[in-house]
Amino acid sequence: MTGYYLILAVVILAMAFHGLMVRANLLRKLMALNIFTSAVFLFLVTLARMAEPLDPIPHAMVLTGIVVTVSTTAVGLALLVRLYRRSGSLTLDSSNDD
Repeated sequence: MTGYYLILAVVILAMAFHGLMVRANLLRKLMALNIFTSAVFLFLVTLARMAEPLDPIPHAMVLTGIVVTVSTTAVGLALLVRLYRRSGSLTLDSSNDD
């Protein structure tokens, strides 16, 4: 059963990476980055579950990663709000350089 979770984590990682690289909208990139980190968390928990003696280190890493992800998302959203107020757009294009 854990093999399905590993496959699911890899599929979600690939989709989030695609969204991160292809999309021009920064809000969509931020959401793709959050999905990417969630897939990494799923991967780590699945690997920890597969270990013969249960290993608590990956679980602690995931809990710490959740805190870091929430705070990073908050900072990213604050920066996106400032960017939108300043330029009126959520995309970075080279034609608006000053």
